[in-house]
Amino acid sequence: MTVRSTSSGPAGGTAATPRAAPGTVPGDRHRLTATQGLAALSLDAMASVAYGPEAIVLVLAAAGAAGLGYTLPVTLAIAGLLTVLVASYRQVIAAFPNGGGSYAVAKARLGRRTGLVAAASLVLDYVLNVAVSVTAGVAALTSAFPGLHDDRLPLCLGVLVLVTAVNLRGIVDSARAFIVPTAVFVGSILTVIAVGLFRSAPASTEAAAGHASALGDSAGTVGALLLLKAFASGCSALTGVEAVANAVPSFRAPAARRAQRTEVALGVLLGVMLIGLSVLIGRFQLQPVEGVTVLAQLADASLGHNWGFYVVQFATVVLLALAANTSFGGLPVLMSLLARDNYLPHVFRLKADREVHRHGVIALAAVAALLLAFSGGDTNTLVPLFAIGVFVGFTVCQAGMVIHWRAERSAGWRRKAVLNGMGSVLTGVSAVVVTVTKFTEGAWLVVIALPVLVLLFERVHQAYGDLDERIGLGRVPEAPHRDRSLVIVPVSHLSRLTREAVNAAVSLGDEVRAVTVSHPGAEDREETSALRRDWELWNPGVDLVELHSEHRTIGRPVSEYVRRVHRYHPNTRVTVLIPEVEPERLWQRLLQNQRGAVLAHAVRRDTGAVICRLRFRLADTGTPRPSRTPRAPRTGGGDRTPGG
Repeated sequence: MTVRSTSSGPAGGTAATPRAAPGTVPGDRHRLTATQGLAALSLDAMASVAYGPEAIVLVLAAAGAAGLGYTLPVTLAIAGLLTVLVASYRQVIAAFPNGGGSYAVAKARLGRRTGLVAAASLVLDYVLNVAVSVTAGVAALTSAFPGLHDDRLPLCLGVLVLVTAVNLRGIVDSARAFIVPTAVFVGSILTVIAVGLFRSAPASTEAAAGHASALGDSAGTVGALLLLKAFASGCSALTGVEAVANAVPSFRAPAARRAQRTEVALGVLLGVMLIGLSVLIGRFQLQPVEGVTVLAQLADASLGHNWGFYVVQFATVVLLALAANTSFGGLPVLMSLLARDNYLPHVFRLKADREVHRHGVIALAAVAALLLAFSGGDTNTLVPLFAIGVFVGFTVCQAGMVIHWRAERSAGWRRKAVLNGMGSVLTGVSAVVVTVTKFTEGAWLVVIALPVLVLLFERVHQAYGDLDERIGLGRVPEAPHRDRSLVIVPVSHLSRLTREAVNAAVSLGDEVRAVTVSHPGAEDREETSALRRDWELWNPGVDLVELHSEHRTIGRPVSEYVRRVHRYHPNTRVTVLIPEVEPERLWQRLLQNQRGAVLAHAVRRDTGAVICRLRFRLADTGTPRPSRTPRAPRTGGGDRTPGG
């Protein structure tokens, strides 16, 4: 239940909020434009041109030079699939403007369980994308500077911390920070393609000189299975195409229209770069060699082994490392939608001031860091796990859109359904081929992780359902009534803190009892006697109850006393008011004995009493300034001053 209160006056009045300009939506300055969306959400897809064509070439190289001749046809098939995906996700954005992509489509058209499969596949893909992108970027760096090879893991973690820190400032700040590297990379790749098309022979082959060829000897044995494997491997270049549809709420109004423009721009740029690089591979008759990427050979052949070559390499290193930003833009939004539907903890729905789902960003960074530690910063350990999840998401989304068009029956629905159906078949076949061919290399982990994630979502949903049922959420409750109230105040000494606690207690309850815990031992007995004597001299009109304990603990005696009160007075509402000092300086928290936290934990664990943590603030001048308003439970110190 949400409680809203409105009051006036300096103490409780609502602050005046700045009004948004006419035609704008509040908070738009923390959302993306179409251009910023490319930098924030397309880095994964853009960076894939660095390894997509190479993945095709490495598979076809097994058939020798004859196999390499099929590089362009396979790339054209992938570009065709890219066209289908972009057109489909453009429609997904319009039909599901609240984001979620494959998850939203599957949940609406294929059922709840299929929606969870799509969500699980996207979660896996986003997490793996962070780890693979960071390790690939660091691998490119260590290739240029071999002396850094042994420091791969610290470098990976450093890049991860940098990307995480930028995204914690908001998706717009991350877009602004990464828009220049994105523009440099795209510009350099387009330059390589444009210059290479005007060359009849390579300008240089220095990059590949002295490296062993990875070309196979079985020339002429190009079969359907080989082409299918090449197509499936090259489809790794399509990862990230779905990110824009997942993060539609991150765009400025009109969000759907801006997201559609970003999706189309992403598809056009990615398609041009993939086809252009593949044309150059055939034009220069490049062969894969060990230790040198295909993109490096293309830059060398097109621009020559000069400063232009190194600009391309440096831009590739930076963009590969920053491609993890796509996940930070898409996954927190997806997690927010899952939390809204009670499949993840509700904390992932919370937004910070800059329209950032901070808990989702931190959770993604933490899991990615564990993967990096597991792999030791080695890209080859993670690559077999990559891309399977996104193909599952593609397939589910395409199948869901077919049902969507059949249900909507809008203009041209048959053509759109056929297009999505073809895409579903192609991506489904790719998912099966990639899973089978990479199963023994580690893909089996993804096959296990998918159902485990779905079961986790179901378990969280069941827990929320049970909770809602027990608290009667959605049902009109009985009329409230007033019970007799008893406020218990734990004390250990007399001070202004004790006085403010008793003042607050008598304002809250019908009856107030102060309790103190005594322990065996001469010193403890002497302190208890001194407290009782001082209490009688003070005479606040509140009884002081002494609780004896044989053990050096304060939480259990108080909780047992509360249970005893409940047993003899079941209709009495008991509140335990715990007075605590709010330190003037943050470091002074280290001086506190944490007795308040221990006591609150024991009472919360063992009883149903209301816990009230009364903060006693210290002014900057050193003069105590009490806060009479009881606050919600939070971690704090004991019931003494910082020096007590």
